[in-house]
Amino acid sequence: MIITRFLIRFFDIFLSSLAIIVLFPFMVPIMVLLRLTGEHDIFYKQKRVGRYGKEFYVYKFATMLRDSSNLPGGIFTAKNDLRILPMGKFLRKTKINELPQLINVFIGQMSIVGYRPLMRYSYERYSEETKKKIYSTRPGLSGIGSIFFRNEEIFIQNVVDKDNFYKDTIMPYKGKLECWFVDNISISSYFKIIFITIIIVIKSSYDFRKIFKENLPPVPEALEIFFI
Repeated sequence: MIITRFLIRFFDIFLSSLAIIVLFPFMVPIMVLLRLTGEHDIFYKQKRVGRYGKEFYVYKFATMLRDSSNLPGGIFTAKNDLRILPMGKFLRKTKINELPQLINVFIGQMSIVGYRPLMRYSYERYSEETKKKIYSTRPGLSGIGSIFFRNEEIFIQNVVDKDNFYKDTIMPYKGKLECWFVDNISISSYFKIIFITIIIVIKSSYDFRKIFKENLPPVPEALEIFFI
């Protein structure tokens, strides 16, 4: 396990630094366009819970109104949310908005693959078992939970009681997925998830579950319709 964690950190540093160098020329036009549109913010930062339960700032390209969490909709983002900025829909769909987190990976606050870093409000909705399991691991730029719930707004857009559905259905299953990854962490699963992440950006309907020979946690009945 120690060797695996060492190798993963090595690949985190190598891949994040390589990606920053290669992708920076493509990010410059995005930064210019963000400065010229919307509210003229380039980056969005927000406190998330990371390794050992410590909070850190996660960085993204700005895709929503600055005060969106205090506007109608709160922490939930609808498919055609009016709070999304002109470039926001494209950046969110392609996951380009996540690229600034490569800095978080490089400096050790995150890994390329791991559990999704959440706001304290959402993190506390994990069971104590889940929080204990992920406590000493780094959150990830992508991960099995992030892949399953990559279009989370679709899961909750037609639910009347969004808050309870998120708390009682989505969060418990997210927790099981994140625990599964910690229990099955390996160089193989690390690169599988990187590969799947790239594929689903290109082809969102791709059935990534067939790549894993390991038994993933069964999908709850209330969520099965989204994974058919």
